Parts: sequence; structure tokens; C-alpha cells
Amino acid sequence: MPTSPSAGSPPLDGLETTIDRRVEWHDTDASGHQHNSVVLRWAEEAEADLLRGKDLAWLFGRTPRVRHEVNYRGRLWFGDPVRVTFRVAQLGRTSLTFAFVVHGPNGIAADGSVVVVHAEPDAPAATPWPDAVRTALTREVPAR
Repeated sequence: MPTSPSAGSPPLDGLETTIDRRVEWHDTDASGHQHNSVVLRWAEEAEADLLRGKDLAWLFGRTPRVRHEVNYRGRLWFGDPVRVTFRVAQLGRTSLTFAFVVHGPNGIAADGSVVVVHAEPDAPAATPWPDAVRTALTREVPAR
């Protein structure tokens, strides 16, 4: 995986979601396999699913991306089933790192990370995460 939580970070186990998609024609490029940008779009769909599940959808518009990294490990073709697992990897004072893995029919097709920051509207720079966000993202998840 791209990044791991640093020492002293709150426990973030269980803060993940998985979505299933299929490679559609508009997801492919001229060579016939997935376009490089579709992986990040799938990651953002999974991010939305995760945040909705934590009642944090109100953060959209307040979390600009400041960095993303994608490791392309295999090709995905039109019609292939895709499974995206997306998780919280690290929660900082103003930043949040997500990690993701995209599986296709032949195993891992891509993995990577997305770093967002919290920015209140009209703030000139990143701002600390509100307590409600910290609580939602650090709450212990019951064992299944």
C-alpha cells in the first residue's frame, strides 16, 4: 500500500468501503483498456460512499485534493467487473489520507492514495478538522 498511518495516529481500522463497478465503454481509451483517469473517478465514488456511511457527505466542497498517486498494475477491458476498496489510512490535523485498491478479473489492477485537506469556505489555507469529523473517523468499529 502507498502509505501507512504514522505513529501516534488515531486507530482507523474498519473505516473502509467497497464498491463494485463494470468497465464501461466511456471508461476506455483508444487502446481499448481503462483510461488512466477512471481509476481516480472510481476512488472518488468509493470516497463518497464511505463519507455518506459516516454521515459526512456535508464535507464535499470542503475537501480539496492536494495529492493523489496511482500505481497501474494491470489492464482492465470493456465489460470487466471491477471492485474498489477504499479506506481511511491516516488522519492528520488538517489532512486526511485515503488508500484504495482496484481489483479486476486478474487481480489488482491499480492501487494508490488520495490526500485531501479540510478547508472552510473562504479560508485562505487548510483548517483543522471539526470535532464531528474526528469523532466519526476515530470511533471504534464494533467487531463483526
